[in-house]
Amino acid sequence: MFLRFLGVLLICAVCFTGCKSKKRSTFHQKKHRAERVVHTKDPIKEPDTKVAEPETVEVPMDIPYSDRVANYINEFSGIAMEEMLQYGIPASIKLAQGILESGAGAGELTRKANNHFGIKCHTGWQGDKVYHDDDERGECFRKYNDPKYSYRDHSLFLTQRSRYQDLFKLRKDDYKGWARGLRKAGYATDPRYPEKLIGIIERYNLQKYDDQVLGNRIGKQDEPDETKIGTYAVQMGDTLYSISRRFNLTVETLKNYNGLKNNDISIGQILYLHPVKN
Repeated sequence: MFLRFLGVLLICAVCFTGCKSKKRSTFHQKKHRAERVVHTKDPIKEPDTKVAEPETVEVPMDIPYSDRVANYINEFSGIAMEEMLQYGIPASIKLAQGILESGAGAGELTRKANNHFGIKCHTGWQGDKVYHDDDERGECFRKYNDPKYSYRDHSLFLTQRSRYQDLFKLRKDDYKGWARGLRKAGYATDPRYPEKLIGIIERYNLQKYDDQVLGNRIGKQDEPDETKIGTYAVQMGDTLYSISRRFNLTVETLKNYNGLKNNDISIGQILYLHPVKN
């Protein structure tokens, strides 16, 4: 009897275990992870923002030097004469310096910076700059957007520095005196600088541009006393009328002394106060 009862208990235990196992299989189904779709954006290509280098002036290098000089004179003689009218620097000297310093427009400094006169930055220069090997490596030189600004800056450079003021006591057609005076004032270190300028002027007859400015614009005058020739630097607020009154001259006389076509003057411009030869 006891054995029968034990057998029944064993069968019940087996059945209970089987049912429990089935239940678990019903409520614990395997969970599947949901798939995620990841959207990736293609990288945006940045526009090319590289700043273009300024264009350099292309000067034909396969032509004879004399032809290159002729082209240079043809292009800049008008500017040189206008600067002579305004600032009193002989056009022949300005052209000769431009030809010599710029290699008739073909020099590296001229092509990359429009610097025709080899003017260095110096203290106080606020404009653009380039660095170029000259007397020393990597020296700072002035850079211009257009050659005409180089010509104007050359005029201002000479008229606004006291060491060049003796030049303006010379006759406007005395290119030899100007060439020697520039060297003496320290414009160039080359001891043969005056001879080079004079040689360029006489070879290419550049003095004719001085004659064009002076010959038909200043009438015949009495021989001036060179010791009395004076100059005046135009200040802010000055007019030809106020300057003429200050020095007991007429406006027409002052214009005549300086070869001026009109009444326009600019700050820093040097005016002759006495008649000058030619």
